[in-house]
Amino acid sequence: MISFEVVAKRKLLIAAVFAANISIFSAGMMESWTSPVLPKLLNHNFTDENPLGRPITNDEESWIGSLISIGAIVGPFISAFLADQIGRKKTLLGLGVPLIVSFSILIGARHIALFYFARILAGISIGGIFAVLPTYIAEVSEVSIRGMMSTSMNNFEVMGFFTSYIIGPYVSLRMFNIICALVPLLFIVIFITMPESPYYLIAKDRKEKAKHCLKRLRCTTDAKAEKEMELIKISVDKYLGSKYVDILKTRSNVKALIISLSLISFQQLSGVNVITFYTQILFEATGSSIRPDLSAIIIGGVQVIAAFVTPLVVDKLGRRILLLISAAGMLLAEVPLGLYYYLHDEGTDLKSLYWLPVSCLVFYITVFNFGFGPLPWTMMSELFPDNVKAVATSLTTSVCWLLSFVITKYFESISVQIGMGGSFWIFSGFNFIAIIFIIFWVPETKGKTFEEIQEDLRR
Repeated sequence: MISFEVVAKRKLLIAAVFAANISIFSAGMMESWTSPVLPKLLNHNFTDENPLGRPITNDEESWIGSLISIGAIVGPFISAFLADQIGRKKTLLGLGVPLIVSFSILIGARHIALFYFARILAGISIGGIFAVLPTYIAEVSEVSIRGMMSTSMNNFEVMGFFTSYIIGPYVSLRMFNIICALVPLLFIVIFITMPESPYYLIAKDRKEKAKHCLKRLRCTTDAKAEKEMELIKISVDKYLGSKYVDILKTRSNVKALIISLSLISFQQLSGVNVITFYTQILFEATGSSIRPDLSAIIIGGVQVIAAFVTPLVVDKLGRRILLLISAAGMLLAEVPLGLYYYLHDEGTDLKSLYWLPVSCLVFYITVFNFGFGPLPWTMMSELFPDNVKAVATSLTTSVCWLLSFVITKYFESISVQIGMGGSFWIFSGFNFIAIIFIIFWVPETKGKTFEEIQEDLRR
């Protein structure tokens, strides 16, 4: 059980996690940046809102939406290397710089190539944040509250989405990019005062600094800090010198890799980034009487609320049941949504069903954040031993963004061929496969020690 009393006493720890999470808040704003921006770039009537002076083409739209994923494929490998060389803190601080530069480019961009470059640059940063931030939070947190601290990542990311939804449609494109650029700058200013990971400090044999860091983070004595340092040293010794091939040396690691890559693949193949990147455009395509910008705000608000529920129930209900509820719920949401789009494309009068697209997407976002939003990342940290965890994080994050690129880049062209309804039915089909996979392949990790989890994986 989570000890809220422990949380209340760890003021520096809470400050460090909060400050670190501003990075993923900024990443969330960049991920959802396309939702309010693309309608302005596509609009034929209001070119004064468009710095290009012309509406963008459908192909340009798909590239702007998807190129962030290209950068995010590369980012984890660069950042994982830097995190071991210069530290988690310095790496995260460095990852804030490309986000500032990216948003700054977008403030004055007048050519489509600058939009492409800015999105790729931001993607490198975002991919790196997803690889390093979970490690930093886990390493500064103590065991009794590590789960609660780790799931806070998802909360800050969806708050970043929501911020884009409530600001982007109502200010100029230039002002929106200025506001976005201030967030990673704020992250650097605040996070630079926070402590480094004690794991990294011990790995670099900076024992006195590590002890001082632990005493401040844990509000504890020298003796207790030294005892935890001994445990950390054992873990670090296992980690040092690990190589990518180590992940394939044991049956349990291979099975863990299959499970992790499958869960993150089903996460992306559920269509989540299509909904995040193109929220307003999806609602414009429905012909619903509810304004697209208002619909996006509703979706974003629900996402924030749902994200705060998971940390409270994940250790009571377990990972498997939440993943099953999540996959089944997304399936139930996307089948009628696909039917709505199909009937709309066929010219059927759907005015009386104006509420259906919003209801389906609200339900989708809710159940997604119950399970497939945070839990693939949570389970990855539980399934792998320390010596291959960094490797597993890099691989899983890169596969996540590779799939994100393919889906967001070709969603538009595929939807033109088979209709938007057909696209959502494909997503629902992957949700059905995910249910089968979870039932037969995914072990329950709730309340189990590392050795118990490894034993399950060896069977």
